[in-house]
Formats: sequence, structure tokens, C-alpha cells
Amino acid sequence: MADTALTAPPRSPLSQVADRLAAVTRTSGGAIRLAELPLLAQINVRLDAKGAAADAVGLALGLQLPLEPNTVVRAGELTVLWLGPDEWLLVGTPDSERDLESRIREAAGDEPVSVTDVSAQRTTLLVTGPRAHDLLAHGCALDLHPRAFGSGRCAQTTLGRTQVVLVPRDEPRAGFWVLVRSSFAGYLADWLLDAATEYV
Repeated sequence: MADTALTAPPRSPLSQVADRLAAVTRTSGGAIRLAELPLLAQINVRLDAKGAAADAVGLALGLQLPLEPNTVVRAGELTVLWLGPDEWLLVGTPDSERDLESRIREAAGDEPVSVTDVSAQRTTLLVTGPRAHDLLAHGCALDLHPRAFGSGRCAQTTLGRTQVVLVPRDEPRAGFWVLVRSSFAGYLADWLLDAATEYV
């Protein structure tokens, strides 16, 4: 039987534009910083928020799953995004997906739970700098002011006509994560690079 294991290391969807993203930081004098956070672990979890599994999974992860719509909970290197009444996205460090998946399954036991590794489905762009809000406002209808959309929030929205999950980082100056499907990542990177020309 032929060996079908992957031998090449995984490559991020935006590896070919990393230099162009970095150039924006230099040419804008730091007003805008664009970078990919490649290959983050992303685990989609679905379970009954009011069931025993929710508490058990939260304990296993060292946090409580967020129950309020469009909120985020962080514990160390793990970020959990509320996506729906029974759905969450866990974002962790690269190569932590197997550990996260096994911890969730073990904690849930016999309770019904769906755990899906979606790490290859999306990549994450970091958009930061003093003009990050302005840049994103060019293509996003949300009020991105920290009073309306600050730390602890997230939203499934569109940016430049692309579906994304937008997450403000812990402090306003830390900018935003933009989680985008891998198949649209190149388009969105081009859109951001084009919109950023206003600040260079």
C-alpha cells in the first residue's frame, strides 16, 4: 500500500504575500500593520450549552465557554469565540489541535458533542496600528470603536465583501484578528493592501 502521509510541511494560504504585508508597516510608518498569523489551531465545537458537557469541557480547557452572543473568552494561549447558541470556535497555538480535540472529547464523555478540526479552513490576519479602525471601516459596516466593539467581543461579518470573523484583541492598540476562509484569503489580503495605500 502506498504511503499517503504528507511529507511537506503545511504552508499558509498567505505565505506568498508575507513580504507585501510587511511592506505596509514600513511604508505607512507603523500607522497600519498587516501580518498573517499562520496555521493557528482552530477547533469547531458544538454541544448543548445547558448540558453537562459544556461545564466539563470548560473545566478541561481552563475556562468557561462564552454563553453571551458575540463574546470571547481567553485563557493563556487559548481563545474561544461564541459563534451560535450551541457553537464555539477554539483558536490555539499551531499544532495544538489534536490536544484540544482529545481534551474536549474526553471531557464530554458520553454526552453528545461535535468536535471538528477546521484549522485548514481559515487563516488569521492581524490588522493593527493607530489607523487599523479606519482601514477596516472602509469595508466593514460594524461600529469598530472600542466602546461598541472592544475586547471580549467578536462578530461574524463581512469585510470587503468577504465573510470573516472579526475579533478585537485585548487592548485597543493590539488591533484585530480577521479570520477568513483560506480560499478567500488572497482576495482579502489584496483588498487590505489596496485600502492601506491611503496611509502610505
